[in-house]
Amino acid sequence: MRRALELAALGAGRTSPNPLVGAVVLDAAGTLVGEGYHACAGTPHAEVHALHQAGPRARGGTLIVTLEPCCHHGRTPPCADAVIAAGIARVVVAMADPNPQVAGGGIAQLRAAGLEVITGVADTEAQALNRAFVHRIQTGRPLGILKWAMSLDGRTALSNGASQWISGPPARAWVHQLRAHCDAVIVGGGTLRADDPLLTSRGQREPEPLRVVISRSLELPETAQLWDTSSAATLIAHGPEAPAEARARLAALAAAHPGVQTLELGACSATALLEALAARGCNQVLWECGPELAAAALREGCVQQVAAVIAPKLLGGTPARTPLGDLGFTALDQLPLWQASAPQQLGADLLWTLTQEAP
Repeated sequence: MRRALELAALGAGRTSPNPLVGAVVLDAAGTLVGEGYHACAGTPHAEVHALHQAGPRARGGTLIVTLEPCCHHGRTPPCADAVIAAGIARVVVAMADPNPQVAGGGIAQLRAAGLEVITGVADTEAQALNRAFVHRIQTGRPLGILKWAMSLDGRTALSNGASQWISGPPARAWVHQLRAHCDAVIVGGGTLRADDPLLTSRGQREPEPLRVVISRSLELPETAQLWDTSSAATLIAHGPEAPAEARARLAALAAAHPGVQTLELGACSATALLEALAARGCNQVLWECGPELAAAALREGCVQQVAAVIAPKLLGGTPARTPLGDLGFTALDQLPLWQASAPQQLGADLLWTLTQEAP
C-alpha cells in the first residue's frame, strides 16, 4: 500500500476534479506484476494501468489500491468492472470514495462478484493524500491554501509599497512548486495593480494553474502579465455590484485579449468564487492575495492551510503592509485552532505551515 500511495502522489496537480490514486497488482504467488497511477483527468485510472501491465498474471492475484474502485461511468468506464474482468481474487483498499456516485458501491460490487475485499489499510495516509478532493466533495468548495512572504517583523512590503523581493530564490522556487500542486491561483485587483504578478509554476505543471483575479470595482490595468494567456489561462471574476463603466472596460479588455475569461458571481465573495471554481473542477486553490482579501477568505472559511515564509529581515514602518486585514475577533478565546508543522528551511528563509484542525 505504501508503494501505491507513492504512485498516487505522482499525479499531484494534474488529476482534478478526480482524486489521486495509485494501484499495485500481485500475482497469485505474491509477486509484483503491475502498477499504475491516475496521471490526468480523462485518462485511464490507476487500476486499469496496473491491470494492463499485469496482463494474464493478474488472474487469481491481489489488487492493492489507495481508493475504492469506481462503479460509475464518467469520462472512463467503471474500474470495478475491469477488476472483476481481470480475474482478481482479492482487493485491498486504503479508503472508501466519498463521491456520492461511488460511496461504497464499488466495494459492494466487488464483493457481490465473489472477490475478497479488505478495507482501511493505511486509511489515514490515503485521506491525507486526498485531503483536497475529500474537502471539495464534502463542502462544495476547493481546499484553500493562503500563502504570504513577510519579514521577521511581520511586514509584507515597505511603507512605500516596495515588496520585491522579501524572500530569497529558494523560497520563490518553493512557491512555484506549490502553484504546480494547485488548480488555481487567486489574487485581488489590488495585488494585480501593485505587483503585476505572473502567477505561474514556471513550467513545473502542464497546463499551468488557472490564474484568477477577483475584483469588486473592476479597476484593472490595461496592461498586465496576466492578460497574456499564451502560457496560462486567466479568469476575471466580479460581483453584480460592478459599475457599468467598469463592465464596459472589462468587455473591451477581454475583446483585446481573447484568452482572458470573465465570470459574474452571484456575490463578490471568497465563498462564491470557490463554489464557481469547484464547479470548474478545482480541488485545491492558492490564495496569493493582499491583506483584505486574505482576511475575507479566512473569515468565510475558505482557507484550510496557511503557508507563511518568514525572511530574516526587518522592514519597520508603522504604516507598512501586513499579511492580514481585520478578522473580526474581539477576544483571544475566539481564535480558531491551527496545527503548526515544524519550520522548514528555505535558504535563509523559514517556512511555517499551519493546518486547520478538524472541528
